[in-house]
Amino acid sequence: MLSKKIEEIVKNIKPLNKILLEQTQERLNNLTKPLGSLGQLEDIAKQLVAIIGKDKQVLKNKTIFTLAGDHGVAEEGISAYPKEVTQQMVYNFINGGAGVNVLARHVGARVVVVDMGVGEKLQVKSEKLKVKKVAYGTRNFTKGPAMTEEEAIKSIEAGIEIVEEEIKNSGIELIGTGDMGIGNTTPSAAIASVVCNVEPETVTGRGTGINDKVLQNKIDVIKRGIEKNKPDSNNGIDILSKLGGYEIGGLAGIMIAGASHRIPVVIDGFISGAAALVADKISPLAKQYWIAAHCSTEPGHKIMLEYLNLRPLLNLGMRLGEGTGSALAMNLIDASLKILNEMATFDSAGVSKKE
Repeated sequence: MLSKKIEEIVKNIKPLNKILLEQTQERLNNLTKPLGSLGQLEDIAKQLVAIIGKDKQVLKNKTIFTLAGDHGVAEEGISAYPKEVTQQMVYNFINGGAGVNVLARHVGARVVVVDMGVGEKLQVKSEKLKVKKVAYGTRNFTKGPAMTEEEAIKSIEAGIEIVEEEIKNSGIELIGTGDMGIGNTTPSAAIASVVCNVEPETVTGRGTGINDKVLQNKIDVIKRGIEKNKPDSNNGIDILSKLGGYEIGGLAGIMIAGASHRIPVVIDGFISGAAALVADKISPLAKQYWIAAHCSTEPGHKIMLEYLNLRPLLNLGMRLGEGTGSALAMNLIDASLKILNEMATFDSAGVSKKE
């Protein structure tokens, strides 16, 4: 059952404006190029106009939300790294030294780091850090639900709050998602298996670079977790509470909040994909406002994207997370609007049209 806050956000998500889609397609067809020759750049431009409501637009205020949380299932030995790395990487994000920081600077985006459920109390105060901690990490889902239903709802509501706070404080015109959490490819693969109705072997990858033995253990852990909890594949809250993570819930909240406020949301990799599956179960309309940044090397990510009918902009063999894919895709999103706004039409350039 959804909370009142989530219900209000979902109720405000409307279908994209068909008239703007048609008008933008007409303009694209009249630019000095063969029809459809700029491929996905044209599709993204059309989608953006339908979201933001006008085509003479530059998306200046870009914000990447990098959400962090720990996972009880990590005690099952499913990651190549110890759980302390989650906390250590949060400090790295705050200090501007991580991959997402570098790429965000490259595209002129801000990085907002959020503690959704890091296993320790962070010993730092920074304007770059938001603390929305639901708990000190989730529980081990092989022994029972990863979180309570109340905690799942709280994590989604926190994601909504993050977006609304940033809209109020700084304004946002383009949202990117990102994550940090040792072990979080395991709950993400579990969510993909349940929602997309495929075996865990099909959607489970090597995450941080585990060997064959650890990979088999990871698959077995996911199977045990699904069997133990028996999540309802059509209920986003149930799936999240039984198998998910606090950062996954927060990202789902960000995705539906972006749609509700008519802000394009750039979906990062595998963990963001799991959050998108949860968000889609809560609001099927929301994905009209999402743009898939890239296709991760995690095998389940392609399956997620196909299920959501989202076509990724990039395929660079990446699997870092953090929001790195979101940052890179923002370059192409800027380019798509520039094509629409700056490219000459056949009439204005005096170029003959196709006969």
